[in-house]
Amino acid sequence: MKDLTRCVVTPNVNAEGFATFGVGVHRASTIVFDTAEDYANRGQRGPDGYSYGLYGTPTTRTLEAKLTALENGARTFLVPSGQAANAIAMLPFLKAGDGILIADSVYPPVRDFANTELARFGIEVAYYDPVDPSDLVAKINARTKIVWCESPGSTTMEVQDLPIIADIAHRHGALVGCDNTWATPLNYKPLTLGADIVTEGLTKYISGHSDVLLGSLTIRDEQLTAPIRSTLGRIGICVSPDDASLVLRGLGSGPNKWVSLRTAT
Repeated sequence: MKDLTRCVVTPNVNAEGFATFGVGVHRASTIVFDTAEDYANRGQRGPDGYSYGLYGTPTTRTLEAKLTALENGARTFLVPSGQAANAIAMLPFLKAGDGILIADSVYPPVRDFANTELARFGIEVAYYDPVDPSDLVAKINARTKIVWCESPGSTTMEVQDLPIIADIAHRHGALVGCDNTWATPLNYKPLTLGADIVTEGLTKYISGHSDVLLGSLTIRDEQLTAPIRSTLGRIGICVSPDDASLVLRGLGSGPNKWVSLRTAT
């Protein structure tokens, strides 16, 4: 092997016995396959396999697994911000002619996204009183495909009755999404109360150090995996393993931060 070849070929190093508390940072775009046949059949690896850096690395999968366990969910997807998580939670499940009902206390960028982008796509956008289920009953209809919650709500901090809202939505065939950034999964678990999708702005408490932007969406049912994963792939959204590593560090290194948050809320 010539020296120039040695520069680009990585030797195999024995990692047996190397166990650490920290998670390694795995950076990748191209994934190596042993044979052309393995590459041709890469789709058979499923959502937990590796085929290209866009679809995950061991670093991002570790953070996803931690969040899935905290949320009591089936699977988690990482995105570049909390607002990206909210947008991706909606886009795969809405098309022209559909409707979405959003809590009136929602995070302002969600309102802007709905009023601007969703409306531009021909989606009916309406808002309901977050603490009055009868208002939701009056406004929900056959076009409604998503009921969006946020509890506590941004700025005004209303707490919603999620089980009742989920029951109303599901009886009309609508999915329930909930932005859980304020409460975090330590204080509130929307998926156990009827929500189908929960989003988090990992930038805030979960990261904890104000040095990274990241978001997540966790689903209750694996049937939602394919639409979300396909949308992420088509749009080309992924996250940096370095950013995921920073969130993993923040998540695991600040027990006093979490105790203070639970006490405060």
